[in-house]
Formats: sequence, C-alpha cells, structure tokens
Amino acid sequence: MATALTRLEKYFIPSGEPDARLEIVAARPRHEGPYPTIVFNHGSTGRGHNKSLYSRTLSPAVVANHFVERGWMILFLQRRGRGKSGGNYGEGLAPDGSGYSCNVEIAIAGFERAVEDVDAVVRHLRERSDVDQSRLVIAGVSRGGILSIAYAGMRPAIFRGAVNFNGGWLGRGCANHEIVNPAIFERGASAGISTLWLHGTHDQYYRIEHCRGNFERFRSAGGQGKFIAAAAGHALMYKPALWSNHLDHYLDSL
Repeated sequence: MATALTRLEKYFIPSGEPDARLEIVAARPRHEGPYPTIVFNHGSTGRGHNKSLYSRTLSPAVVANHFVERGWMILFLQRRGRGKSGGNYGEGLAPDGSGYSCNVEIAIAGFERAVEDVDAVVRHLRERSDVDQSRLVIAGVSRGGILSIAYAGMRPAIFRGAVNFNGGWLGRGCANHEIVNPAIFERGASAGISTLWLHGTHDQYYRIEHCRGNFERFRSAGGQGKFIAAAAGHALMYKPALWSNHLDHYLDSL
C-alpha cells in the first residue's frame, strides 16, 4: 500500500487573498499523466475551540491510496488558516473565540469563504498539464462533503462528479443546523451531474434522518445522486471496506 504514495508532493498555490497561499498535498500514480483528478476537501475541527487542530495538515492515506491505486491523482486542499496555509481561519467562528458559531449568517459567510479557496484550486488545475480536464471530481468529508456537493452546483460544468462523506456544515449541537445544512446542499442541485452521498448511521454530528432529509431536499430541487447509509460514525472515511465498492462503481459510471 505504501508505494501508492511514493509521489506524494506538498506545495503552495495563491489564494484570492494577498499573502495567503494555500497548502496542497498531492498524490499521483506512477504512470505518466494526464490523470483523472480528485480535489478532496477536509472537514472542520470538531467544535472549533481547539486551535491547535487548525495547523494539522489533513491528507488521509486511506483516501489517497484508494484513488491513486485506481489511476487517479488526488489533491488535498488546506483552506486558509488550516494546515500550513496562510491567512486566518474564518469559516464561521464565533466572535468571542469560543468555537464555531450557530448563527446562520456567520455560518453561511464561513461557507462562502471556503468556496473562494476551492475557486483557487480550480484555477490551479487549469494550469496543470498533468490533469485530465475532462475527468475532474470534487469530494470531501464533513464540511468538505457539503462544500463539494454545493460547489459542483455553484460552479457547473467543471466537475463530472461529487462525493460527500458525512457532509454537513453545522452539527446537531446547533439548532440552526436544520436551516443551514439543507440550504447549502440545495445549492448543488443545479450541477446536472450524478453525486454520491456516503453517510454513517451513527454519526455523532449529523443524525442519519437529518442527512436523508438533506438528500431529499437536494433531490427535490433537481439534484441527482445516490445515498448510501453505512454502519459507521463520523469516521466512515477511514473504513474503506464500507464504501470502496460503492465509490468504485460510481467512478466507473462517470
């Protein structure tokens, strides 16, 4: 398995904010490109109160291995203020520094900030000769999952697929998660592409009923996709035995 990551690479790209460069971790197959490419978006940091977690670069080997071994290149974006990326982390934090805010306006503004960083990665993809521009997929976990689904609709005709692992922007500790999450997911409905939703039935942040409701709201708005409920929690991403067959079939269908 370790050989899949022998071409692991870390580098920085410009963001839309002066002097705030974004850290990218890339893993690619051994053969020559251009490669079908996945942009993978990380989640939050739990409740947001532990600032030491902000500086952790997230590039899960289990995810990188899965895609690289199937001939895909994967780029793990570290959004502003996360990992070694520049700028402040501003994705919906409360003004008093206590963690993520439950305020709808603050939460949505944080989501919009995340969209700007994905825009920066898309600009970067366009400049790479080793990227197969006709086979791009966006994916992510938790906040990265909902970001991926929504982004595909907000910026149509870029990605052929979108994969959501345990997606949501606000957890059930915030009553407003019932407002914010479905509203953001609905933004992805106009993408005109098939999507894959992978959710754990015992997720500590998002009840499976809530997740199914988000999917139905997405579908009612015209979105296309398949919803998979697996016997896992928020760490579903780290259990490929529960999702690899679903994901492989999805990628083959694109």
